[in-house]
Amino acid sequence: MKLKEVISKIEERIKINQAEDFDNVGLLCGVPDRPVSGILVCHDALENVVEEAIRKNCNLIVCFHPIIFSGLKSLTGKNYVERAVLKAIENKIAIYAIHTAFDNDFFGVNAGICNQLGLKDLKILQPKKNNLKQLTVYVPKDYTESLKNALFSAGAGNIGFYDECSFSINGNGTFRPIEGSNPFSGQQHIRENADEDMISVIFEGYKQGQIISAMKSAHPYEEVAYQLYNLDNENQHTGLGMYGELEEEMDEKDFLKMVKEKFNLEIIKHSDFLDKKIKRIGVLGGSGASGIKSALSKKCDAYLTGDIKYHDYFLAESQMLICDIGHYESEQFVVQQLFEILSQKFSTFAISKSNEKTNPVNYFL
Repeated sequence: MKLKEVISKIEERIKINQAEDFDNVGLLCGVPDRPVSGILVCHDALENVVEEAIRKNCNLIVCFHPIIFSGLKSLTGKNYVERAVLKAIENKIAIYAIHTAFDNDFFGVNAGICNQLGLKDLKILQPKKNNLKQLTVYVPKDYTESLKNALFSAGAGNIGFYDECSFSINGNGTFRPIEGSNPFSGQQHIRENADEDMISVIFEGYKQGQIISAMKSAHPYEEVAYQLYNLDNENQHTGLGMYGELEEEMDEKDFLKMVKEKFNLEIIKHSDFLDKKIKRIGVLGGSGASGIKSALSKKCDAYLTGDIKYHDYFLAESQMLICDIGHYESEQFVVQQLFEILSQKFSTFAISKSNEKTNPVNYFL
């Protein structure tokens, strides 16, 4: 199987277009037409991980963090990024990163944290905004179903855990072909009345090109009448962070002991104890100070993330327990999640989990 075919299969499950705009996801280096001999899954594609891929005969590294984040102006091996990329290129190893595409996935990074905590009734903490669009198109009644099928196949009408969602209204449309037209029905210079359906579907903005193309290909009219609208609706199934509830509420210290055990932590930094029970918990893998206010608005009793700064702890406003469990530690389940996803997708070549240490943070106790 060629690299581009492997990537296509991966992106059937992890929508790379749902990554944050600032991110650098997808294929970072590699030749799309080169056959894949094996996949190594890792957290960070550092030089020692590339060496591991060489030992294991894996010529594709699927990593969480993109090793190339900012632009490279040279490749001379002067820093850890250039050394890793150079070694990968010299050994014909491709690197593919998913990062915030998996952060924003309903079953991604934050679902992994919630599952480890045993949380129920999971919801997105920060649903994506300005993400949804609506298409309204008019079509002759006899072509309604075939046009719907084309729109659905292109990805329109997916709402949460439902697909092929649409709404139709029947009505009467008019048009008059003029000079230069080649009408599907009617004659030039004569107004035509047509029995038409108005079809309305919702879709994620990044799908617009493929959906409009599918619509025009399936529509019988020479000139297709349609409208596009940007929706203010938040996408409740895509976004950063999650929150859910424990089956039984816990004391604050018992909760931290449970987190420490389940995440195999040496230390947890936290805000002041509030002498309240912990039931609803918000989480955001990685650097999650940006989610504190959202967790407060969702009435979370505790919030787990990493990279909390001094002044961020004050944002708890004596209402919520903020817990900094570490950047890497909050994302530690990603490799296993990706390994399971890829193992289900591919059975013709080896898929391995990296055994190399890539967490740069150490603790002296």
